[in-house]
Amino acid sequence: MDELEWVELMTVGDVLVRAASRWPDNEAILIAGDRRTYARVLRDAERAAQSLLGLGLRAGDRVGILMPNCHDFVAVEFACAMAGMPFVPINARYKSHELSYLLADAELKAVVTTDLVGEYVDFTQLLLDSIREPPPRLAHLILLGCSSRDGFLDRAAFDAAGEGVPPEDVHLARQGVKIRDEAMMMYTSGTTSQPKGCAICHEAMVRVGIEQAIRWQLEPGTRFWNPLPMFHMGGISPLLAHMLVGALTMTQTRFDAGEVLRMMEDERCTFAYPTFPTITQTLIKHPEFDSTDLGTVTLVNDTGQEDSLRLVQSKFPRAAVVTLFGMTETCGGVSWSGPDDPLDKRMTTGGFPFRGTEVRIEDPESGEELSPGARGEITVRGPGLFSYYHNDPEKTALAFRGGWFHTGDLGCVDDDGRLTFLGRLKDMLKVGGENVAAVEIEAFLMTHPAVKIAQVVSVPDEKYLEVPGALVEPIEGSSVTEDELIAFCRGTIAGFKVPRYVRFVDRWPMSGTKIKKFQLREDLLRELGIPAA
Repeated sequence: MDELEWVELMTVGDVLVRAASRWPDNEAILIAGDRRTYARVLRDAERAAQSLLGLGLRAGDRVGILMPNCHDFVAVEFACAMAGMPFVPINARYKSHELSYLLADAELKAVVTTDLVGEYVDFTQLLLDSIREPPPRLAHLILLGCSSRDGFLDRAAFDAAGEGVPPEDVHLARQGVKIRDEAMMMYTSGTTSQPKGCAICHEAMVRVGIEQAIRWQLEPGTRFWNPLPMFHMGGISPLLAHMLVGALTMTQTRFDAGEVLRMMEDERCTFAYPTFPTITQTLIKHPEFDSTDLGTVTLVNDTGQEDSLRLVQSKFPRAAVVTLFGMTETCGGVSWSGPDDPLDKRMTTGGFPFRGTEVRIEDPESGEELSPGARGEITVRGPGLFSYYHNDPEKTALAFRGGWFHTGDLGCVDDDGRLTFLGRLKDMLKVGGENVAAVEIEAFLMTHPAVKIAQVVSVPDEKYLEVPGALVEPIEGSSVTEDELIAFCRGTIAGFKVPRYVRFVDRWPMSGTKIKKFQLREDLLRELGIPAA
């Protein structure tokens, strides 16, 4: 009989305990020059869990985390996981309106924040502005940092709350956590509506982490740079994957491309995870990129169309550029290309689904399964899915109709089983009867030497129904006009894909790591005097 594979399941808290037991002296996390070993990370998490228990919180109580990337974020996240308290990472770019909604909807018992100003925001003031009518379950506001503020427990008081709780109580609680218990409530980005709370169990998070570690071929010597925020699935899920093998994760409180390049060279980074074009393009187009020694980098993760991925691959000639398909509801990953995949497959597909994950392409109207190569809605089932949408059983039932999770994304599967993402179903334009994916036009525009970021939205048109409108951020110091970009497209891409309008921006409306396209579209239509309907 051939050797069989199996999956060793554990809770999120056990991932850290296992790592600290196997690799206590390995560097686990490096943030802005501050290094922590696995033994230290576990000790920090134990102390935070003692304090939460000392404040009277118990298994099942949800704890919000409103922080930029920092060691306290990691400590509180794993403290909650060990104590059986679902943690709720809060988007650090939320304003008071969005935050008020989340605080009430998630039914938080406590919120932990910081006096670090990682997003140019005073988080304590933001919280106070958001709870003028405090939610009934919210009992504690906790401020970890060097300062104190009325209405908040400061670090000294938080630490004091745990003095009467022995570490053994933390691990007694940890041993009672079940793998199907809720580990995290993560809110989707809310780019088109109010954010939705996705309840995610320990098993789903760990299963995806295990599969990532296998697909990326991680090992204890991997030195991983991840700029994504820890309140984002792209910050949380890869951290688990690297903890599963005892590797190092490096990040920053605030992304600065010059500092990152110096860090990647000095720390001999092996795996770079810029992932989103807003980060990748800033990095590879930085003046110091070409003079930075990145020869140790063997793996780079990015997303985008083929033209964009090939550009990134050319900038990292010694590395394999890989890409994926995933979202919050799938714990960040459904499929991923691997470093050993052929170049063309890495540039044009999101790779094979993870073990145990099934992908089905459906006709969006009939619900019928489509054959390989046909475009339709990507539907998924498997162990890495979220459990339900919080407080919305109707939306949950609709999303899981027929036993498959309906992603709302357009894609296809090739004859080998590799999955390719083709855009949001909502992000498709119909130009004179032709279906056009906005991401395709965006990728082409970003091949222009003066274009840093491009976003394409639909503009109503009497003749063609819809036409593309492009919002473009030029590279600093470059010069390009609307006519030049339109001319760049004409004759190279199909005429119905050429943007009818081009506008230039220097700041993007953001939600987490995603650009709010609906806001871009509303602004453009307002300028053009076209009703949004």
